[in-house]
Amino acid sequence: MSDVKLDVGGRKYTVSCADGEEENVQRLAAMVDAKLASMGANLSTNEAKNLLFAALLLADELDEAKKDPGTAVGSGIDPERLAAQLEHIATGLENAASALEGGAQAS
Repeated sequence: MSDVKLDVGGRKYTVSCADGEEENVQRLAAMVDAKLASMGANLSTNEAKNLLFAALLLADELDEAKKDPGTAVGSGIDPERLAAQLEHIATGLENAASALEGGAQAS
């Protein structure tokens, strides 16, 4: 396992990932960060809620891509692999948000 340092929503996080997946995790975290940035004035003061909404928006995009497999295949994206990676990142971000709020870690 490797630890990867991420910057999402202006906050620094460290998450664990499988060896060799560091670049992938950083790329996916950049997608989450971009989604947060695109939310602009719609951001809440609650960081965990912002991360949840960004994850929901990304999940919606993934769901739409699954409904139109030609789009996903044409762009070189494997929806199942992306879903697993997004889930892994979401868990790491939830753990980091929980730690910042003094709560328990997500499983």
